[in-house]
Amino acid sequence: MSDSIIDFDGWLQTPAGQYLLAWEQAQLDATVSDIFGYHALQLGLAQLDGLHTNRMSHRWLAIDHAGLARSPDKREATLFTDFTALPFPSSCLDLVVLPHTLEFSADPHATLREVERVLVPEGRVVICGMNPTSLWGFKQSRGHLYQRLGYSRLFLPEGGDFIGYWRLRDWLGLLSFEVEKGEFGCYRPALRSEKWLRRFEWMDGVGARWWPILGATYFLVAVKRVRGMRLLEPAWKPKQAMMGKSVSVANSHQGQYSNVEKSFE
Repeated sequence: MSDSIIDFDGWLQTPAGQYLLAWEQAQLDATVSDIFGYHALQLGLAQLDGLHTNRMSHRWLAIDHAGLARSPDKREATLFTDFTALPFPSSCLDLVVLPHTLEFSADPHATLREVERVLVPEGRVVICGMNPTSLWGFKQSRGHLYQRLGYSRLFLPEGGDFIGYWRLRDWLGLLSFEVEKGEFGCYRPALRSEKWLRRFEWMDGVGARWWPILGATYFLVAVKRVRGMRLLEPAWKPKQAMMGKSVSVANSHQGQYSNVEKSFE
């Protein structure tokens, strides 16, 4: 990762950054509490506790090698790794959280492919990202123009490659992910003052109703689908009896994930 991470860490301490984190934390808390399994991973941004309400038995926070010295003291990271080469076997994680990870990655495509590799079939990826099609995105684009003239500063961190919501959906579709949920938030203007941000609090309700896709940030949940795979139904679910013939059932998938925990011991 580049030095833009320092800029982003500092920006998150501003009133606008705290406003953004509060909305995203609320979305994550409400979503990951209902995602079940055994193994969950968050890649980057330790300022946001994406697994706070998740109840899986094994949870990790991973920090990129380049961000080692910059990891905050708020929580101790358990993994320091390259996001494009995660130290997990294929199809072993049930949940991966990416809070602004892709937009500050040197290779977001490779990072997303690696996430697809380590997720189990029907596993979920949760992504937070900045929306370039928003008031904040417009101010950032205008800031780039004025910056060339030497009399303006950017509102958002300079190094981030902000990926549009629909563009990200296309990437996920190519990797056989199915988008399960998509939300936009933070409709207040691009202001640096906490006082003025509070004065425009009413725009969150109005924006969500009248211009929902123009929020400053988006929150997305996608499921890894595998072609030809069919989940076995619970044994207790009643089935219609078949008359006149006996049926044998080959349970070839039994025990498919029984050794997942052993691989992490």
